[in-house]
Parts: sequence; C-alpha cells; structure tokens
Amino acid sequence: MVADRRQAESLAVRGDKPPRDSRVTRPEATPLPTVPGPLAPLPGAPAATPPRADNALTRFWRSFFSFKMPRRLKFTREGKYFVGITLGVGFAAINTGNNLLYLLLGMLLSLMVVSSVMSELSLRTLTVTRRLPTRAQVGRAHLVEIEVYNHKKRIPSYAIEVEDLRAGQPADKRCFFLKISPSSAQVAAYRRTPARRGRDRHTGFRIATRFPFGLFEKSREVTADGELVIYPAVDPVRLPPEDRGRALGGVGTAGRGTSDETYALRPMREGDDPRDIYWRKSAITNQMVLRERARETRPDVRLVIDVVRPKGSGDVFAQQFEKRIREVASRAVAHIKRGDGVVVATNLGEEARGDRNIGSDRILRFLALLDAVDEERVQEIQERRGLARGGPSRTSGGHA
Repeated sequence: MVADRRQAESLAVRGDKPPRDSRVTRPEATPLPTVPGPLAPLPGAPAATPPRADNALTRFWRSFFSFKMPRRLKFTREGKYFVGITLGVGFAAINTGNNLLYLLLGMLLSLMVVSSVMSELSLRTLTVTRRLPTRAQVGRAHLVEIEVYNHKKRIPSYAIEVEDLRAGQPADKRCFFLKISPSSAQVAAYRRTPARRGRDRHTGFRIATRFPFGLFEKSREVTADGELVIYPAVDPVRLPPEDRGRALGGVGTAGRGTSDETYALRPMREGDDPRDIYWRKSAITNQMVLRERARETRPDVRLVIDVVRPKGSGDVFAQQFEKRIREVASRAVAHIKRGDGVVVATNLGEEARGDRNIGSDRILRFLALLDAVDEERVQEIQERRGLARGGPSRTSGGHA
C-alpha cells in the first residue's frame, strides 16, 4: 500500500494520469428499501386528523378526577377534642423539648392508628341484603329487613350501622348491629311510613362504624338496587245497598260455578264432593244425584279517571288528581270486598281489572304508577296506541 501511494504521488507531480488498475474502487452503496408513504388524499376529501395520543399527564389528571375514595372519615365531637389536644401536646413538645410530652404525643398518635386499623377490620368483607315487603301503601307503616353477613373467618365486626339509601330522598332510616360474629349473619328491621305513591327506588347502603373509641366515623357505600311500588291510600267507603237480584243470583247465570243456584243435575260419580248431593231427587230415584251449581255473571263496575292535564293548570289539578286516585282506589277495594268485578280505566284507553278471585293488587298497582298527561301529548299518545277518533271521552266521574 505504501508503494502504490508513492507511485501515485510521483505521477501526480509529473502530471500523468494514474493507471486504471491503480484507482481505488469504492463499493457501490446498496439502495435502501423504499417505505411506502401515506397515500395522498383524494381531491375534495377532508384531510384525516391524526389520533391524539394521551400523554402521561393527561392520564394522571383523568384518573385523579375519576378517583373515588373507598372510605370516608368523619370526625365526631369527641374526635375533634382529641385531635385538638393532640395538636396542642405536639406543639408544646416541639417548643419545650420535654421527653414526657413526646411520650404523651406518641401515645395519642398510636391511639389514632389503632382506631383506624380496628375500624377498617370491622368494615371489611361485609355483605348487606335488603328484604322489601310484598306491598306497601301510603299512610301505612311497613317493615324493611336488613341482613348483614360477616365473611371473616376469625374477626368479628362491632358497632356496625347500616343506612338504607333511596334515590331523590334523604336517608333517614338506619339499623344498628352491636356485634356480628365471624361467618354469621345478623338481621334488623326499620319501620317506614311512605307519604306518596309511586316507585320507591333503593340505590344502596352506607355502612359505618365508630369502633373502637368513637373518635372517628369511618364509612363506605355499596350499591344494591331495589324497587318498591307504593300503593295509594285506601279509605273506608260505604257503598249503596246492592240490588236484590244481584245479591241473590246475579243478573244471569251461564256455565258451572260456585253460586247458590242450580245449573244441572247428574248422577254422582267417583271423586265428586258429597256436599253437593241433591238429597230430594236422590230419595225419589233411589240413586245419588249430584247438583251442579251455576256461575254468577255480574256486570263489572267501571270507574273512569281523567288523566289529561289542561294547559296552564297549576298545583290545583295535581291535588285534585291525587284526590281522585285515592277515591277510586277506595271505591274499587270496597266493591271487590263485596264481590263485584271492578274495571278502572282512564280516558286515554288504559285500564286494569280486579275481582274477588284475583284481588285488588292489579288495580292498586295501576293507580300507583298512573301519571297525568299534558294536553299537548294526547294526540300523540292516541296515535301511538292506535285509538280511533271516537275513543273514550274526557270524563272525570265514575259510575257503579
């Protein structure tokens, strides 16, 4: 390599060109593979916006604002005094440097730590269940049972307070459990008297405890949905005396039933009720003859409610509407107790029926969930239900 370099320098001094073999050949560069770039947008098409990547700060603030504390801590009156005394002792210990004050401060702080740990152990692994009654009525008290089960194997829970939460209403009912043993359940109940009809939605529970020293109240909320339909109030109603024909046999009889009238006579077969033997006919024919009873057919009592709210009506219509629902409910229950069939209908075509066999629950539930309709929406509702133009008229009275 040194000889070649010297020969090239001497040729350069004399001005001669170096031979072809003496030229330094460089290797050809290998072309890099072409990476396909983004396609150009079509003419007239909107430009695509690149997706915005969330940085770490954005994700942190999003998680910070969506974070919900699993426990809530509330100071009691005694706890406020205790924290004040602790701060005072700590301030005096720092200023004076007295070891006894430091010792007292450590004891006070250790009580706070012990309170936090023991209250957390009491709140953990608890399951709360709600048992609602079958029916509830305005003005009548009903019981709601609360059951708390402790899933811990060895540690009991003390001083547990369960508050039943309802949507749109303040929580005013609580159940207190002094001790819940490990792997066992305790049941308590509270009494509540509803003041208005409709759906009563339960959303969850608030479980709290002040164990062990009563300085702080630690609580947590659990979700448990439940719904109870509150029936309207029913007042005692004295109905007019029933017609004699309706009381004795009804308006007409058709088919077999349980009334006092005779529908047909036939020979007695095995398995028939001997109480229906017609002894007078059996004595004549020397054969057991069975009497089949007729079924009463009475026209149903129809009660109509006006649910259309006139334009510009205020609280007066709402009061009259609730009063009318209470009156219809009272009359319907009175007719059913007497043995009549009742049909409660609205002037928009909705109706519910009840009698002695099926009871009054259908009618009371129908009235509990009935709402007034604005006058502007009447035509829309009628078209949706496919009612004819000559449908039920707006009437506010009922007939029996």
